[in-house]
Amino acid sequence: MSTIKFNLFFRKVAMLLVFQFICYAGFSQITVNGKVTDRKGNTLPGATITIKGTYLGTIANSYGEYQFKNLKKGDLQFDASFLGYETQIISVSLNENKVINFELQSNAIMADEVLVSATRAGNKTPVVVTNVTKDELNKRNLGQDIPMLLSLTPSFVTSSDAGAGVGYTGFRIRGSDANRINVTIDGIPLNDSESHGVYWVNMPDFTSSLEDIQIQRGVGTSTSGAGAFGASINMQTQNVNAKPYAEISSSVGSFNTFKNTVKIGTGLKKGFAFDARLSKITSDGFIDRASSNLQSAYFSAGYYGERTSVRANVIIGKEKTYQAWNGVPKVRLENDEEGMQRYADHWLFSSHDESINIETLAHMKASDSRTYNQYTYKNETDNYWQKHYRLFLTHIFSDNAKFNIAFHYTPGEGYYEQFKKNDKLKKYGLSPIVIGLDSIKKTDVIRRKWLDSDFYGTVFSFSKKMEGLDLVAGGGWNKYDCDHFGEIRWMKNAGDTFLGDKYYDNNGTKEDYNAYLKANIAVDEQLSLYADFQIRGIDYKIKGIDSDLRDISQKHDFLFFNPKLGLNYEINENNRLFASFAIANREPNRSNYIDIEQGKVPTSERLFDYELTYKFTKANFLLEANLYYMNYKDQLVLTGGVNDVGSALMMNVDKSYRMGIELSAAANITKSISWKGNLSLSENKIKTFTEGVENWDEGGNTLFDLGKTDIAFSPNVTANSIFSYNKSGFGVQLIDQYVGKQYIDNSSSNDRSLDAYTVSNINLSYEFKPKFAESLKFNILVNNVFNAEYESNAWVYSYIYGGKRYAMDGYFPQAGTNFMAGVSLRF
Repeated sequence: MSTIKFNLFFRKVAMLLVFQFICYAGFSQITVNGKVTDRKGNTLPGATITIKGTYLGTIANSYGEYQFKNLKKGDLQFDASFLGYETQIISVSLNENKVINFELQSNAIMADEVLVSATRAGNKTPVVVTNVTKDELNKRNLGQDIPMLLSLTPSFVTSSDAGAGVGYTGFRIRGSDANRINVTIDGIPLNDSESHGVYWVNMPDFTSSLEDIQIQRGVGTSTSGAGAFGASINMQTQNVNAKPYAEISSSVGSFNTFKNTVKIGTGLKKGFAFDARLSKITSDGFIDRASSNLQSAYFSAGYYGERTSVRANVIIGKEKTYQAWNGVPKVRLENDEEGMQRYADHWLFSSHDESINIETLAHMKASDSRTYNQYTYKNETDNYWQKHYRLFLTHIFSDNAKFNIAFHYTPGEGYYEQFKKNDKLKKYGLSPIVIGLDSIKKTDVIRRKWLDSDFYGTVFSFSKKMEGLDLVAGGGWNKYDCDHFGEIRWMKNAGDTFLGDKYYDNNGTKEDYNAYLKANIAVDEQLSLYADFQIRGIDYKIKGIDSDLRDISQKHDFLFFNPKLGLNYEINENNRLFASFAIANREPNRSNYIDIEQGKVPTSERLFDYELTYKFTKANFLLEANLYYMNYKDQLVLTGGVNDVGSALMMNVDKSYRMGIELSAAANITKSISWKGNLSLSENKIKTFTEGVENWDEGGNTLFDLGKTDIAFSPNVTANSIFSYNKSGFGVQLIDQYVGKQYIDNSSSNDRSLDAYTVSNINLSYEFKPKFAESLKFNILVNNVFNAEYESNAWVYSYIYGGKRYAMDGYFPQAGTNFMAGVSLRF
């Protein structure tokens, strides 16, 4: 579908929904008001009151009072909630103006919400957010990683190395990749301290242990861990269940994909509760040999007193995935015989040995164009184990004062194994092997590249509510210590080399500390002001020899000030306007330092983020429009060139920006039929870009001044649409996802781009309550119904040879029509 046709379609749908909203508005007449207090009669300002099954919600004022106007007649359920109290639901048959007062009961197991409350955006925080509930996650949780389950949120683009969403997956928000997105679990940082990325494959089926996820686009609110340059993702682990339960769920699908999960919980007994989960996911993958064998566990034990709660969580993940990291060359995707021959002629199969190139070329030509995987060695796998130990202490001083502190420790260890045919001995620091009169300089090698890391620290927060003022103070200290080393597992001609000999060894240590203060000030009933100030410091040291045998020892220190200011204006009960300005700073990651051009040092990046959001809500209609302008100073981008050992170069570009509009809408068309969708339109530019291309003829890089160019992997259009039907336990979702054209480097060249694509999915579900169980659910998810052929990610390396420019690249095709079917039984 072309961008123009898609936009016309979206406009028609939007006009239909607006017309429907006008019809709804004409029948609105009734007013409901009331007060929210605790059982002792104390008012609860800031309590949230919603009407279930609608998009209406409001917040109690400083006197605990609330009001809804222009409601329709009918049976409605009013829901009142407040942190530290049990939610109260009152059902009424509404035919005239009514007063509904709530008296909330103190909640003995409220500590779970306190874990994330300090870093989350509240109802009056001027930050654009998307909240994804447990129910929404469970509808699609049949084995795919978390990025695939969040793919329907605004400005979110996903990719899967294996092509089917199991194994290594990635995502971008507003074009920013994962190492520019801050991710936390219960307020504890998840991003790898050195790469800044998040490897979801290390936490398979973690969705089954989540309560909800909040995505804050833009800089967002202050939190611990990596700098947020595109968004923040804040995950909360599951709340304690008051009653005992047991749950078994299994899924089966295309590419021999299987998922099995068992969950149990004791419920709350004399203040104690215990929950556990075991999961296993296996898949052959869409790409040849791109298999995954994933295992995980989750344990939670806690004591919940009247004022003090202590909780311990353990998250364990183990993965083994066959490598599919290189993708499919464009010449193979397009069945370009001449291009495939060029790969052999130009030694792009990593060897000058003619027999190897002929053999590899034959394999490429014989493979399926969309599932080709260059790796054939049986143990060309990535293997990693990771454990997360977390201890939380929460103390409630009063209804308006709460303290939370958490301690964490995450050890991780793993390697990826590679077979290198006819590799040079000098790459391993080895001298030629002399046998008789022969001097052997190359041999077959099996090697492993290892990571062995420890990450530990503490995060804390204190919140205080006063009349017209909400304060949150917090911070954290974290340390990361990681050994990187490579060992030789086997050599065809070993000489004096022994099994397990290390050929490189280096260490990285990083201390990250921060402190923040947040204030939300109510000027009057309509206007509130927001201020958020954070100081963040980083001490980073690298010492030792890297895999290319270079000494990469270095030291870097940073101290950042990250201020955020905003305002929230409640125009009336249906209209809200909020705006914010934020400054964020981000230090370079490990690869930025070690892959930089010799003699140069990358500098930190800075972002100035401007956001303006309008939100309109009626009982059966919601519309949100967000304008943003993200102005970058010294953003790090790929140059297109390589350094003296062949690694891709990145550089700071002086000026670049992202600007756009994000539209989100939802409508209850009937009691059984609803629709929601989002559309993001953006422009993403580097103001002045100089491209580097490696010159094989003359050596070094040839530079091209390209002026203003598009930032790679930043589609100008993304959109999602979900039509849902739910009645008597039966549900159907019709899902459409559209991602516009993306450039795979910063040159704005059509030859190096991903085509736009539209993918349609269908989700069928049925739930009922048999006599022998609490619930029995069936779920079928059919992905890519119309069998669209598309690639969601790619990489490219350009070079000049014989006076001409060529490309070596890898594209990541995604699976055609495929399915997953699951059943879940809960007692």
